[in-house]
Amino acid sequence: MTIWICATCGVEHPDSERPPNSDCLICADDRQWVPESGQVWTTLAELAAQDHRLVHEELEPGLHRINREPGLGIGQRTYLVQTEQGNLMWDPPNHLDETTVRQVAALGGVSVIVASHPHMFGSQVSWSERFDAAPILVHSADRRWVRRESPAIREWSGVTEVLPGVTLVTAGGHFPGSAVAHLAHGSEGRGSLLVGDTIMPVLDSGWVTFERSYPNRIPLSPAIVARIVDRLAPYPFERLYALTGGRVLADAKNAVHRSAQRYIDWVGGKYDHLC
Repeated sequence: MTIWICATCGVEHPDSERPPNSDCLICADDRQWVPESGQVWTTLAELAAQDHRLVHEELEPGLHRINREPGLGIGQRTYLVQTEQGNLMWDPPNHLDETTVRQVAALGGVSVIVASHPHMFGSQVSWSERFDAAPILVHSADRRWVRRESPAIREWSGVTEVLPGVTLVTAGGHFPGSAVAHLAHGSEGRGSLLVGDTIMPVLDSGWVTFERSYPNRIPLSPAIVARIVDRLAPYPFERLYALTGGRVLADAKNAVHRSAQRYIDWVGGKYDHLC
């Protein structure tokens, strides 16, 4: 039996002899897309055989980023957060090859796997199976989007501390269960935030933005953006890291606040007279 992977979003699908005979449900949703040329499926073996390399960076003490070059699907970066009681794999890779497995093992392995939202489920079950059935936390609001099932999947919601100083927070917006991970020990104790694409840095400008669908340019309402900011209010963070590799490296919490206000003003019509 083969584990089939959607080539557009990179999410693994149920084991079967033949690829699914329908479009990827995640990509058919208005937050993603199915290529005009049609649905394409690939496998872990095909991906491993392709010419590619592993990129590994230590962003700050105890926070590592890994990704495949060239990228697959959305091309997300995976973050590995090291703690004394194990490691968080955040936004797991959408592929699995021995080079990447060895690198993750050298950093201490995987104790828990969390995707910021369904587009980032990647090969979460395959990674769990390689690291002693590490638990996979899936937000209860987005549970229906899981394509490949596993006994390792656990549901969560609200706010939960998954490892010492590592707290998952339901931010919502992009998906109802879209989450961020707050690292209390990050940024030399000032806090760091892993955001998936709940919040998206804009180039290297110190600004961020928010959308329901980035590829289809569908905005969120001002009320939802305000709610995201409110849910992050209790958590200090100096730096912010997104799934694309974008980041805000100084005064990130203020950047989120002023960017949200700019967004709310424009989308809410405050400056319509200028248009």
